[in-house]
Parts: sequence; structure tokens; C-alpha cells
Amino acid sequence: MKLKSIFFTFIFLASLTGINAQTVITGKVIDAESGDPIPFANVVIKGTTIGSTTDFEGLYRIEGDAKSDSIFVSYIGYEKKYKVYKKGITQTVNFQLQPEATALDDFVVYARKQENPAFAIMRSVMDNKKNNDKRGLAAYEYESYNKIEIDVDNITDKLREKKYMQKITAVLDSIETIAGEDGKPILPLFISESLSKFYYRDNPRLQKEEVQKTRIKGVGIEDGSLISQIIGSSFQEYNFYQNRMTIVEREFASPIGDAWRLLYDYELEDSLYVGDDFCYLLDFKPKNDQELAFIGKVWITKDEFAIKQIDATMQPTANLNFIEKIKIQQELEKTEKGQWLPIKSRILIDVLELTNKSAGFLAKFYSSNKNLKVTEPKPTRFFERTIELAEDAREQDEAFWASRRHDKLSDTEVNVMAMIDSLNQVPFVKTWTEIFKTIARGYVEVGKLDLGPWPFLVGANDVEGFRLRIGGRTNENFSRKWQFNGYGAYGFSDERFKYGLGAGIILDRDKWTTLNLSYRNDIDQFGIQPDPLTNLGDGSAFLALTQLGNLVRPFRYQQYRFVASRQFSRSFSAVLQLNKQDYRPEFDFRYRTDLTRTDSPLATDFSATEAIIRLKFARDETFLINDNSRFSLGTLRWPIFLFSYTRGFKGIGGDFEYNKVNFGVSQRVKLGFWGVSTYQVSAGKIFDDVPYPLLTAHIGNEQFVYTDIAYNTMNFFEFVSQSYASLSYQHKFGGFVFNRIPLMKKLKWRLVGTGNLLFGGVSDSTLGVQVTRDESGNELPFFNVLENGRPFAEVGLGVENIFKFFRVDFVRRLTYLENPGIDRTSIKFSFNLSL
Repeated sequence: MKLKSIFFTFIFLASLTGINAQTVITGKVIDAESGDPIPFANVVIKGTTIGSTTDFEGLYRIEGDAKSDSIFVSYIGYEKKYKVYKKGITQTVNFQLQPEATALDDFVVYARKQENPAFAIMRSVMDNKKNNDKRGLAAYEYESYNKIEIDVDNITDKLREKKYMQKITAVLDSIETIAGEDGKPILPLFISESLSKFYYRDNPRLQKEEVQKTRIKGVGIEDGSLISQIIGSSFQEYNFYQNRMTIVEREFASPIGDAWRLLYDYELEDSLYVGDDFCYLLDFKPKNDQELAFIGKVWITKDEFAIKQIDATMQPTANLNFIEKIKIQQELEKTEKGQWLPIKSRILIDVLELTNKSAGFLAKFYSSNKNLKVTEPKPTRFFERTIELAEDAREQDEAFWASRRHDKLSDTEVNVMAMIDSLNQVPFVKTWTEIFKTIARGYVEVGKLDLGPWPFLVGANDVEGFRLRIGGRTNENFSRKWQFNGYGAYGFSDERFKYGLGAGIILDRDKWTTLNLSYRNDIDQFGIQPDPLTNLGDGSAFLALTQLGNLVRPFRYQQYRFVASRQFSRSFSAVLQLNKQDYRPEFDFRYRTDLTRTDSPLATDFSATEAIIRLKFARDETFLINDNSRFSLGTLRWPIFLFSYTRGFKGIGGDFEYNKVNFGVSQRVKLGFWGVSTYQVSAGKIFDDVPYPLLTAHIGNEQFVYTDIAYNTMNFFEFVSQSYASLSYQHKFGGFVFNRIPLMKKLKWRLVGTGNLLFGGVSDSTLGVQVTRDESGNELPFFNVLENGRPFAEVGLGVENIFKFFRVDFVRRLTYLENPGIDRTSIKFSFNLSL
């Protein structure tokens, strides 16, 4: 009897347990195309108010019972999706959502007497911006963990049938493992993770990142020092408190910028708790459908009117090339001083397919910041190097990542790394990645040597005829301190060899102190060489064209050069250069061997021995180190100042004594929705009488290609100056003009305005020492001189982004129209790949 009672008691308790069993549903919501988590999505049991919101990792948890047996997920920009769940048990229900083609519904238009309730909230946000913006902190620091993944997406069945894709079929068969049940297949190309310390100080505004560890896996990509520097937090900074944010080199208007009322519409959707903060949920979208702006949601705290969370997506009609989607999701945390710092950020950039038969690309960035500290400002000398890579940063240490990684790698990310390793073993992939690397670098890497650069392999001109050149240099595999280079060339018409040799040493990578010694025996032309001090643009395509066809006043030379450079601080650098160059003109040229006597003998060949000091001040310039070379990313806000002094020596290998100074300043100025302006001001003077090849020959342009290093309606060697001052200005309107013309905005053309102004002259004494006739009395080629107070001037109007790649400029010459052989107007073309 006792046993029977125990049995029935057990059955009764079991039935009660079944009746009162709690339903618990957990899961993850991700984007079916990118595989990224979808934070802030609503997961609700159908027909009830029982639900949850996904966190930043896309995770949710629901507890409770209801009559309904299904749950659904909804979020802006995605199709709603339903799934069945089981009652009375703990279970996992994951969702993969498909992006929908439609944007936000139209917002409510309020009557004139009834104000949009979102406006009052936005005014409070504006009133409190300075209190919440992290730039208001005197100094702060944090530990940052970053992940980057780049994939090929939209892999169609037709694309799989291509022969080159069939060669990697074995890898493609494993794509489904990454895609998941509803996801679209992707082919991983690159994945990386890094851990670093990030420091910031205000007044002056400086930042620094110390990269402690990196791990990189990519198709044909090695864990080089350059890539290790650009995968950290420095290149993933997005601050919505700025009026405009730079993304993929374009400026996007922030939904909480000062011009919020002019650029955006808002709607108050809800008020709710996010963690411990009670927030207003606002929807926002741009008023202009082609403005570089966002559609999305922002959670504003009730007490501080600060951004707690934001989900912003580029509107699909924006005037942007090649990019189908940009999505930024961010979660912020309040500091002890009151300002808010991002603790998690996720950015997705979806690159369009160039053709219907090609695939696209996905670039995914994730940042997690921990140990946020508001500190006392570190001294400015601490920030001399913007990005500093630890010596052992690229050494693999699994124990380090296991203990220091902020978030565990997902199963998908582990599979991605394994797939990339497999792809790198496919012979077809190996071959083509080497080809692409060669095109990008200009050199072919062969062990410890780089052979090239390939653009100079073949040439042709009227002096040398067909020209063949072979060269190379040592790389980082040879030495991280020493570098040697050289080349040899041969002209099949002049039947002469040309060659060059060089050696360099890096004495200090922190202060970037280098010494270089070189010798060259080659041919060049007067009036084409751009001065790195005053011509600050990129004219590589133009300069390459000038090496073909007829050379302008060509000369052969032997050059000995020594260059010492040092970066004394983040802002200030100096270069000392010693030159000894022998000139042998290949055109009719004469000079007096004694410039003080009109009856002195005439000569053709001459030599110049120079010492040059170049100084550069750029307050917020950023540099990256690529193996044994360093290059600049330019400045963010401040102009670049350049100064040089040249002293020519007579009697120690040189034929003339002279003094020359040059000054230059340039800046790129962002003007918000008005566009971007770039100006360059330069001036120079030679204080002594010298033959005209040593004066400043202003670069003209008789080619069909537009360039910003030349005067595009000036002929080659048309004007020469002893002293000069110039202004070059260019303004890119972006879509500001054409976006407001109904029929034009569909073309996505962009307007460009240009202008060049040049004052110059040559003193009477210097003109007096020039030789105008040879020994037989024959007239020699000469040049024009700018009149005192009468500048050379030209203006231009251009249209870029034609078929996304091309630019056409109409340039009008305004002065010196009486000169023979000139074109008053010129149409120039250029290839301009821009986003």
C-alpha cells in the first residue's frame, strides 16, 4: 500500500510539473545575405505582447505561454518571418531574415498647429550634444578588439558553371555549411582579427593606436605589416555626433547633425527600456532621395538625450558608385564624465555586381571596446606615431587569442578560416592572386627580390626609339634595414645603354630616419619634371604619356644623389639632399661659360652641384609603413606646409652658383553638402642669373588627358619663370547640383569646377645672360616670360562619374590668347574611379 501511494504521488507531481512547465525560447537572428547578427529586432509570440528584442549579437530570449504556437521576427528593412515553437519546453529557434526591397513607409505629416513629437526630442538632443559627444572628453583610452571579413556574394548558378569557378568546385561544395538553412552562399576571401590599445586626447586633438596582436587569413594575402596597421580601430571610427562622417571616402550626413531639420524627417515610434536606460525610439529618413544620408532607427535616452543605440543604413537611391548598401549599428555606454563611448560597432558594406553575370562583395567590420577609462591627457610626444605595431604583433599565439579575444569566434568564422586555407592551395587561385598582386604593387616578388616596376618595362620616343628596361629592388625578406635597387635600359634607335643603382638604409623606424645613395645615367626632358614641393597632385598617367612620342627639349644626364630624411615629430619632418648632375642637351642650346661677359665662349653641356633642404609641417598627417617604405594618408583637417632652400655651388663640380627658395601649402577642405574643395598655393624665386634650364619651367599639357599637376591650356615649355606665385583650386560639388535637376539626377553625374592662376617673371639681368643664337648666328629655341602684373589664367568646368568611370573637363584659357600655336579652349578626358 505504501509503495502504491508513492507511485500515484509521483504520477500526480509529474502531471503538475507538465502543466506548469515554462516555455523558454532562445535563438539568434541574422541577415540571410551577410550572415551578420541583426540587433534591435523584435521577436514576439504571435497574437500577444510576449516578446523580446535581440541584443547586439542578435540573441534573444522569451519566457511565457500563449495560445499561439508561432513566433515572428520583424525589423526595419527586412521581411517579417514566422516559425513554429513547442510549448512547455526550453528550445532554440534561429532566424535568417531576407532584406526587403522597400524602404520606410512615409512618415506622418502633422498639421501646422500640431508639432511632430519627435522634434521636441531632437531639439533636446541638439542642446545636449556637447555633453554627450566623446570629443568633449579631455582624454580617454580603451582596449579594442576588431574583426574584418570580406566575402564574394551573389554566386549564381551561371557563375558556378564558368571554367575558372569549376576549378575551385571542391571549395564551393562547402559553401552551404557557411550559408545556413536560409542564407545565400558566400565565398570567403579575407578574415582578420586584431587587439589594440586606443588613446585619445583633446587640445590638440590627437589619437594613437598600439596594435598588440593581429591574425590575418586571406586568399593570396600575407600577414604583412601594412595590413596589420589598417585592421585596427583607427580605421573604424564612426561618430554620429559629427555633422558628417567620412565613409568609403564620401561624407554622409548624420541624423543628429546640426542640419537635422533641413536634411531628415523623423517619427517617434515607441518608448521603452534598453538595459537600465529608458529610451525614445525614433525612425529617421532623408528628405532628399539622393542625399548621402541614412535610413534607420535611433534610441535616445530620456535623461541625457544621448544615443544609446543606433541602426543606420544608406538609402538605396544615394549618389554613390558600386556600393549597394552601407549599414552601421552601434551601441554606446556612458562614461563617468557623462560623455558616451561606443562599446560595440558593426559595419556592413555591400559592393554591387559590375555586370549581371558577375558576383559582388561583402565587407563586414566588427569592433568591441572594453576597459573604457577617462584619463588625464598624455603628452603630445606620446602621439607622434598614429599607429604603432608591436614587434611580435604578427607572431601567432593561440593562447593569447583564447584569453584576450572579446568574443568567441562563431562556428561560421571558424569555417571561413578553414575555407580560405583550402582556397590558397588551389593552383588556379595561386596563379591569379600573384597576377593581381603584381598589377597592384608594380613589382613581381621573387623571393628576396622585387622585379619591376612593370609600367616602365617598355617605352618608345623619338630619341631612343623602342626602349626596353629591366629593374628590381630588394624587399623585406632580404632585410628590414637595407634596401638595394637598380635598373638597366636600352634604346634601339640611339643604341645606348642607360642604367641606375641605389642603396638605402633605415636607421630608425620610429622617427623614420633614412639614408639613400643613388647614381643614374639616363635621358629626361626639361619642363616636364614635377616638383614634389609645389606640384602636389597625382599626375602619373599624364607623366607616363609624356614619355612617349616626341620628347620636349630632351637631355642626357649623369646624376649622383644623396638623401637623408628624418621625421622629427608627428608634424615636422626634414630632408637633406645633395645632387651632382651633368647635363648634355639633345636640342639646340647654348650658354656663356662666363655669365658676366657677353664675349665669353659658348658651351652646350653643363653641370650643377646642389644642396637642398626641404622642411614639411603637417599637423595631423598619418603615415603607414609598408615593408621598407612609408607613405602618407594625408591630413584630416589641417593644411600641409612645405619649404625648400637650394644652394648651387660653383667650382666643386658645378658651373653655376645660385640660391633658390620654394614655398607651398595645400589643403583639402570638406564643406558638407556643398562638396569638397582642394587648393594649392606655391611660390618660388631664384636669386641669381642662370641659364634657363635651371629656371622654373611651368608644366603645360598638350595631351588629351586632364591632370592637376599642369596648366591644361598651356603648351609644353611655353612659360619659364625666375620668380613666381600660383594658385590652383578645384571644387567637387558631388551631387549637390545635378541631384536637384529631375532628369539629370538619374545619371548620377557630378560637377567639378577648376581654376589656375600663375604670376611670374624673369629679371632683365637673367634675360640678358641667355644665349639666343648659336656660333653661326642661327636662332635658338627660346621661351615666353609672363608679363609683370599679368597672370596666366584658366578656368574649367568638368563632369565626373560618367558611366561611373570617366571625367570630361572643358577648360578655357583667359590670358595670353595672342601667343602662337595655343588653344583657347581645350577638352580633356580622364579616368576617375570614385565612389
